[in-house]
Amino acid sequence: QVQLVESGGGLVQAGGSLRLSCAASGSIFSIVAMGWYRQAPGEQRELVATITSGGNTNYADSVKGRFTISRDNAKNSVYLQMTSLKPEDTAVYFCNAAIVPSMAFPPRDFWGQGTQVTVSS
Repeated sequence: QVQLVESGGGLVQAGGSLRLSCAASGSIFSIVAMGWYRQAPGEQRELVATITSGGNTNYADSVKGRFTISRDNAKNSVYLQMTSLKPEDTAVYFCNAAIVPSMAFPPRDFWGQGTQVTVSS
């Protein structure tokens, strides 16, 4: 069993900053990639940023230059530093990880429970 636990969401004014954290625990042989997705009310879940075990990153165009994803492989954790926040960044942010639970098994997708980020204008 694998769990992803997020923290760090909250209410912030436009232009402010927040840092999200996500830690994976449980039956983990290796983590291929970790990332953050978000879902605003009435919208589909969308990719925000991903990072591989080797440190390669990918960002949605809407957050490039404002958000930074990082990872601590030793702690099975991923972080999202969000700066210059805008009201349109308001959403529930979900942590995602592609995890190999044990040797010789393929990676599986796991999701956190989500953390609310609200940016006021």
